[in-house]
Amino acid sequence: MVLNPKSRVPLHKQAEDMLRKLIDKQEYRDGKLLPNEVELAKSLNISRNTLRQAINQLVFEGLLERKKGVGTKVTHKGITGGVMNWLSFSQEMKTLGIEVKNYELLICNRKPSPEIANFFECSQDADCVVMERIRGNAEHPFVKFISYFNPALPINGDENYTLPLYEMMEQKYGIVVKTSKEELSARLAGEQLAHMLQIKAGDPILIRKRFVYDENDVPVEYNIGYYRADSFTYSLVATR
Repeated sequence: MVLNPKSRVPLHKQAEDMLRKLIDKQEYRDGKLLPNEVELAKSLNISRNTLRQAINQLVFEGLLERKKGVGTKVTHKGITGGVMNWLSFSQEMKTLGIEVKNYELLICNRKPSPEIANFFECSQDADCVVMERIRGNAEHPFVKFISYFNPALPINGDENYTLPLYEMMEQKYGIVVKTSKEELSARLAGEQLAHMLQIKAGDPILIRKRFVYDENDVPVEYNIGYYRADSFTYSLVATR
């Protein structure tokens, strides 16, 4: 593995490309740990900071996962697989090194709105299991989630919602989520939401709707996230 310090391509990008080829090998896809950072940086003749830039990008894309005290390995594609990788909130925060704190959790049954009933192709009289969560970091909450689950699925509200959501659904029910379609909008926070997110009424928030489907394109979850604008940035990458 040789990088070219004279190239116009930054070293961290060269290292990233090299890692992409490395983790495509069957032994790493089968679960073998990557060499530790000291060995890998030495073999590439770059600093550990430069190497971490490359690894962080692959972790962010959901291709690699790091476990403290264990090492770095290729991510199992069961949950985040697809043409375009996407991550659950817990996974997003994990890639950024943010420890998630749960401020509030509510599980209840609720009738779906016409929009949600249309998404699930169910009656407005159906009972949907609904999960509301306020989450953030150690300093303050920065997002409120409201998740409606398809009433045709076996989810009943008694599940262990302290586990990562999609991991729990796969382990307990064999539901493997595959596709997430998203809508983004913005508005000003009302009094109640501002109080929950510890901001001022009238402060800007980002609204992120997720329409989640399983491997068979069956709708699984209708999710709305209300994010503090000062704590969340939505990044898009387009390649021509």
